[in-house]
Amino acid sequence: MIIVRKRVYARAGLIGNPSDGYHGKTISISVRNFWAEVVLYEWDSVDIVLAEDDRARFSSVADLARDVKLHGYYGGIRLIKATIKRFVEYCDRQSLALHDRNFSVRYATNIPRQVGLAGSSAIIVATLRCLMEFYDVAIPLEVQPSFVLSIERDELGIAAGLQDRVIQVYEGLVYMDFDRSCERDVQGFKCYHYEPLDPALLPPIYLAYHDALSEPTEVFHNDIRARFDRGEEPVVKAMQHFAALTVSAREALLAQDAARLGQLMDENFDTRRSIYNLSPWQVQMVETARGCGASAKFAGSGGAIIGTYRDKAMFEKLCQAFSTSAVRVIKPQVVA
Repeated sequence: MIIVRKRVYARAGLIGNPSDGYHGKTISISVRNFWAEVVLYEWDSVDIVLAEDDRARFSSVADLARDVKLHGYYGGIRLIKATIKRFVEYCDRQSLALHDRNFSVRYATNIPRQVGLAGSSAIIVATLRCLMEFYDVAIPLEVQPSFVLSIERDELGIAAGLQDRVIQVYEGLVYMDFDRSCERDVQGFKCYHYEPLDPALLPPIYLAYHDALSEPTEVFHNDIRARFDRGEEPVVKAMQHFAALTVSAREALLAQDAARLGQLMDENFDTRRSIYNLSPWQVQMVETARGCGASAKFAGSGGAIIGTYRDKAMFEKLCQAFSTSAVRVIKPQVVA
């Protein structure tokens, strides 16, 4: 019996987000503390096994309402189904014949939900890797992020950019340039410039995320997309500024200038705050971290923050500052 097991890690946007969806530039890290794992094995029929996140039984209507408020309406089943469908369509377009063996697929994840750590795309990337191995199909590495994005955006209607998918496919620490001048068409997918960097260049980094409050990414992003498409000057200029900050951050990383990187990350958040209507609890997380002397910005769409800190004493101060709330502070594990 063939058994395929693939693990894909959470991600955090170091700088530049959310400009990846607006022809900007970003730098991201993969966070190996958290992952989504998909297991696929031969079976008599195509069988997708329900996971805990797909719960459909509740103790009361109040329990159901609490679950939806915290986690939204969606588990991993729709992600896996959409990935399988689009994979079959991709193979048809590429004239790739698939064998007729069926499979059962199941997933598990410990990525905190809806705090901007890319849990949904992790499930999709892990499923795609399983399908490629099971059917012996090789989708070019540079195409995979765009393929995954097409599943979320076109199949499921999720507002998103390429950043999450790029770092989860490439892993480690990656500089990404989504400028139109970098755009190339590969197998019908738009691909851009992705530059892996040495994670050893990173200064001490912390990641903090709220364990009780969340907001779906699609809710967070939708209004900005409309304002950008209308050509609102503050939004357009902000996206351009995020890209410029990323170029400077790459230089700071290569020079191992931790202080400069921290300043740029702070400016990233301040620019974001100038165009978004942010939830007070999200802003409070950033202000609490900055009160400890650390830099701070959103790691994604909100609910998790990332920043630089100076030393062990400052990290302990961060942990203490968040100890009375439902915010967890960790040191992200980043490996190339």
